[in-house]
Amino acid sequence: QVQLVQSGGGLVQAGGSLRLSCGASGRTFGSYVTAWFRQAPGKEREFVAAIKWSGDSTYYADFVKGRFTISSDNSKRTVYLQMNSLKPEDTAVYYCARRIGYDLGYVSPDDYRYWGQGTQVTVSS
Repeated sequence: QVQLVQSGGGLVQAGGSLRLSCGASGRTFGSYVTAWFRQAPGKEREFVAAIKWSGDSTYYADFVKGRFTISSDNSKRTVYLQMNSLKPEDTAVYYCARRIGYDLGYVSPDDYRYWGQGTQVTVSS
Protein backbone atom coordinates (compact mmCIF):
# COMPACT_ATOMS: atom_id res chain seq x y z
CA GLN A 1 0.00 0.00 0.00
CA VAL A 2 0.93 3.61 -0.55
CA GLN A 3 -0.05 6.39 1.80
CA LEU A 4 -0.19 9.96 0.53
CA VAL A 5 -0.25 12.81 3.02
CA GLN A 6 -0.91 16.34 1.85
CA SER A 7 0.07 19.68 3.32
CA GLY A 8 -0.23 23.28 2.27
CA GLY A 9 -3.27 25.08 1.00
CA GLY A 10 -5.27 27.78 2.73
CA LEU A 11 -6.69 31.18 1.91
CA VAL A 12 -5.06 33.58 -0.52
CA GLN A 13 -6.08 36.65 -2.47
CA ALA A 14 -6.47 36.56 -6.22
CA GLY A 15 -3.10 36.86 -7.91
CA GLY A 16 -1.34 35.21 -4.99
CA SER A 17 0.54 31.94 -4.71
CA LEU A 18 0.37 28.73 -2.72
CA ARG A 19 2.33 25.51 -2.69
CA LEU A 20 0.86 22.11 -2.00
CA SER A 21 2.91 19.10 -0.94
CA CYS A 22 2.15 15.40 -1.23
CA GLY A 23 4.38 13.06 0.75
CA ALA A 24 4.41 9.34 0.09
CA SER A 25 5.10 6.47 2.45
CA GLY A 26 4.72 2.73 2.34
CA ARG A 27 5.41 0.53 -0.63
CA THR A 28 7.61 1.80 -3.43
CA PHE A 29 7.13 1.02 -7.09
CA GLY A 30 9.53 1.22 -9.98
CA SER A 31 7.30 3.37 -12.12
CA TYR A 32 4.35 5.52 -11.21
CA VAL A 33 2.60 8.76 -11.96
CA THR A 34 1.53 11.27 -9.36
CA ALA A 35 -1.22 13.72 -10.17
CA TRP A 36 -3.14 16.57 -8.65
CA PHE A 37 -6.90 16.80 -8.96
CA ARG A 38 -9.34 19.32 -7.61
CA GLN A 39 -13.00 19.37 -6.77
CA ALA A 40 -15.07 22.49 -6.35
CA PRO A 41 -18.46 22.40 -4.58
CA GLY A 42 -21.10 20.84 -6.77
CA LYS A 43 -18.61 19.89 -9.46
CA GLU A 44 -16.85 16.73 -10.49
CA ARG A 45 -13.27 16.07 -9.55
CA GLU A 46 -11.02 17.31 -12.34
CA PHE A 47 -7.45 16.70 -13.39
CA VAL A 48 -4.91 19.46 -12.79
CA ALA A 49 -1.40 18.13 -13.45
CA ALA A 50 0.71 14.97 -13.39
CA ILE A 51 4.36 14.01 -13.17
CA LYS A 52 6.27 10.83 -13.89
CA TRP A 53 8.23 9.07 -11.16
CA SER A 54 11.44 10.20 -12.87
CA GLY A 55 10.42 13.83 -12.55
CA ASP A 56 11.35 14.59 -16.13
CA SER A 57 7.91 14.53 -17.71
CA THR A 58 4.86 16.53 -16.77
CA TYR A 59 1.35 17.04 -18.10
CA TYR A 60 -1.06 19.87 -17.37
CA ALA A 61 -4.67 20.70 -17.83
CA ASP A 62 -5.06 23.63 -20.19
CA PHE A 63 -6.59 25.88 -17.56
CA VAL A 64 -3.42 25.81 -15.39
CA LYS A 65 -0.71 25.96 -18.03
CA GLY A 66 1.69 28.77 -17.30
CA ARG A 67 0.35 29.27 -13.77
CA PHE A 68 0.87 25.96 -11.95
CA THR A 69 4.01 23.85 -11.81
CA ILE A 70 4.22 20.26 -10.66
CA SER A 71 7.57 18.98 -9.42
CA SER A 72 9.03 16.18 -7.35
CA ASP A 73 11.81 15.52 -4.90
CA ASN A 74 12.34 11.77 -4.87
CA SER A 75 14.82 11.96 -1.99
CA LYS A 76 11.90 13.20 0.10
CA ARG A 77 9.29 11.13 -1.73
CA THR A 78 7.32 14.32 -2.15
CA VAL A 79 5.48 15.90 -5.05
CA TYR A 80 4.67 19.59 -5.10
CA LEU A 81 2.16 21.79 -6.84
CA GLN A 82 3.25 25.40 -7.04
CA MET A 83 0.25 27.57 -7.84
CA ASN A 84 0.82 31.13 -9.01
CA SER A 85 -1.53 33.81 -10.31
CA LEU A 86 -4.39 32.18 -8.49
CA LYS A 87 -7.95 33.02 -9.48
CA PRO A 88 -11.18 32.70 -7.52
CA GLU A 89 -12.20 29.88 -9.85
CA ASP A 90 -9.21 27.88 -8.57
CA THR A 91 -11.04 27.53 -5.26
CA ALA A 92 -11.49 23.84 -4.56
CA VAL A 93 -10.34 20.91 -2.49
CA TYR A 94 -7.10 19.68 -4.03
CA TYR A 95 -6.13 16.02 -3.96
CA CYS A 96 -2.92 14.25 -4.87
CA ALA A 97 -3.21 10.79 -6.33
CA ARG A 98 -0.93 8.06 -7.61
CA ARG A 99 -1.23 5.35 -10.20
CA ILE A 100 1.23 2.59 -10.99
CA GLY A 101 2.47 2.68 -14.53
CA TYR A 102 4.64 4.43 -17.10
CA ASP A 103 2.44 6.81 -18.98
CA LEU A 104 1.19 10.30 -18.42
CA GLY A 105 -2.09 11.41 -19.89
CA TYR A 106 -4.44 9.59 -17.56
CA VAL A 107 -6.85 12.27 -16.44
CA SER A 108 -9.77 10.34 -14.95
CA PRO A 109 -9.89 9.94 -11.17
CA ASP A 110 -10.83 6.32 -11.82
CA ASP A 111 -7.32 5.74 -13.20
CA TYR A 112 -5.69 6.50 -9.85
CA ARG A 113 -5.60 4.03 -7.00
CA TYR A 114 -4.01 5.93 -4.13
CA TRP A 115 -5.29 9.26 -2.82
CA GLY A 116 -4.29 11.93 -0.35
CA GLN A 117 -6.72 13.32 2.18
CA GLY A 118 -7.41 16.55 0.32
CA THR A 119 -6.63 20.12 1.22
CA GLN A 120 -8.74 23.24 0.82
CA VAL A 121 -7.55 26.09 -1.38
CA THR A 122 -9.63 29.25 -1.25
CA VAL A 123 -8.90 32.23 -3.48
CA SER A 124 -10.68 35.45 -2.59
CA SER A 125 -11.43 38.15 -5.13
